[in-house]
Amino acid sequence: MKGIFLTIGLFVFLNTRAQSIDTAHLYNPNDNAEKEIAAAVKKAKAEHKYVLIQAGGNWCSWCKRFNKTVTEDTQLDSVLNANFIVYHLNYSPENMNRDAFAKLGYPQRFGFPVIIVLDDKGNRLHTQNSEYLEEGKGYNRERVLDFFLNWTPKALNPDTYKFVEKS
Repeated sequence: MKGIFLTIGLFVFLNTRAQSIDTAHLYNPNDNAEKEIAAAVKKAKAEHKYVLIQAGGNWCSWCKRFNKTVTEDTQLDSVLNANFIVYHLNYSPENMNRDAFAKLGYPQRFGFPVIIVLDDKGNRLHTQNSEYLEEGKGYNRERVLDFFLNWTPKALNPDTYKFVEKS
């Protein structure tokens, strides 16, 4: 009988834990988005990185799916953390962050999630419609990796490319 209660208790605990992970709030509607983005830019400058903004909301299953894909894949997570400061920009009925989205060029036109890359000065370098990173009911790992690698500080550093002068 003890074994049954222990098994049931363990099942309830693990099920509750799994649900809390699934419903974790990536986006904070109470954030002062412009202040948080400025802090991310400052940190990116100090760490010689760029800022990757994942815009969306806690209501968005594709937003959670993108985050899960990136954080659970060791190579994607490593490339992301080595090159970017990440900020989850909220868009929801509680707070649409109109000013922040306006300053970023209205990226919500692409749907959610939408990925915005800023340089270490806060200049918008790229806005990525995440639809092009999707495959089936998830995200294509190689496309996501390619996207990350193509927008790193190293990829945009002209010293990376050696040009041969023609005579």
